[in-house]
Amino acid sequence: MDSTSAAVAGAGTFLWLGMVLAISFLEAPLKFRAPGVTIPIGLGIGRRVFRALNLAEAVLAVVVIAAVATGSPSAGVVTPTAVAVAVLLIQLGVVRPRLNRRSDAVLAGEDPAEHRSRAHLYYVALEIVKVVALFWLGCAALA
Repeated sequence: MDSTSAAVAGAGTFLWLGMVLAISFLEAPLKFRAPGVTIPIGLGIGRRVFRALNLAEAVLAVVVIAAVATGSPSAGVVTPTAVAVAVLLIQLGVVRPRLNRRSDAVLAGEDPAEHRSRAHLYYVALEIVKVVALFWLGCAALA
């Protein structure tokens, strides 16, 4: 990749990675441990935070795709780009709607322990795949 495209791709990728790590693996689990935060309050906060994160991720994905596309990338850059973007699209199009339906039910008064959902586990597994892809992409873009 040319140096400008590589720099933009690397910066966008590592910013995206940092946001995912900070929100998904730090803020999300910690908010439910804060004193006075009930499950409905935590879900309300989480929905807003993840809506903002996902919007920022979509913008960064466009920036990274544009930088990669204009930089004559190798397969070592294209592959993790495709993986990260595909994971984001699956999260937004498949998993997030399920999580939203589940949180709607809990916010409407359903006992969260009654009907456990695996959607959260899928989201976390996809976040792990995305983190690996973003790290790989950032390193490959700047190599």
